Amino acid sequence: MRDLVYTGFMSLDGVLDSPGGGPGEEHRSGGWVIKDIEVLPEAFALKGEELQDTTALLFGRRSYELFAPVWRDSQDHAAYKELPKYVLSTTLTDDALVDGWGPTTILRSTDDVVELKKSDGGAIFIHGSAELARRLADAGLIDRYNLLLFPVLLGAGKSLFSRADNDKQTLRLRESEAYPNGVVKLIYDVVR
Repeated sequence: MRDLVYTGFMSLDGVLDSPGGGPGEEHRSGGWVIKDIEVLPEAFALKGEELQDTTALLFGRRSYELFAPVWRDSQDHAAYKELPKYVLSTTLTDDALVDGWGPTTILRSTDDVVELKKSDGGAIFIHGSAELARRLADAGLIDRYNLLLFPVLLGAGKSLFSRADNDKQTLRLRESEAYPNGVVKLIYDVVR
C-alpha cells in the first residue's frame, strides 16, 4: 500500500499557508511564512528531502489550479514536472488540465484515492489542499504528516485539521528538529 503524506507550512494554531500567501489566502495575515520570520535555508530543507520520497502528487481542485501553472515553469519545482499527478475533483474537466506539466489524472471520489493507494509505487504527497487533507484524514487515508510549524498564532485562515467529532487518532513522532528562527520540523506517522 502506498503512503499518503500531507506536507505543509502551519502556524502553531493550525493555520496553513503557502510561503508567500496568494489567491485563497487573503486573510489579514496571508503570506506569514516568509513575511515575519527570518528565512533560514536549513528550516526549509525538508522540502528538498521530500523530493527523494515523492513518486506522485495529489491535489484538490483549487490547489491544482493555483500550483500547476506556476510549478510547471518553476525551477524550484522542476523535479515534479514529470511525476504523475492526481486531482480529486467532481468538477474539474480534462480540458482544464495544464499542458506541459506531466501526466495528470482526475479522481472523482475518495474511493478513487483508496484505489490509488493500493496501486504500485511509492509515496504520494499532498501539498496545500487543506480541504482535501481534512477529507482524507477523516476517511483514515493520511499516513504521515510532514509539517514545518511556525511560531505564530493567526486565529484565522485554512485549518489542516477537521473539527468533526471523530475518534481519537494517535500520531507517532518520526523526526523533529528545531531551528534558530523558531520553526520546528515535525514528521508524524499516523498510528493505525
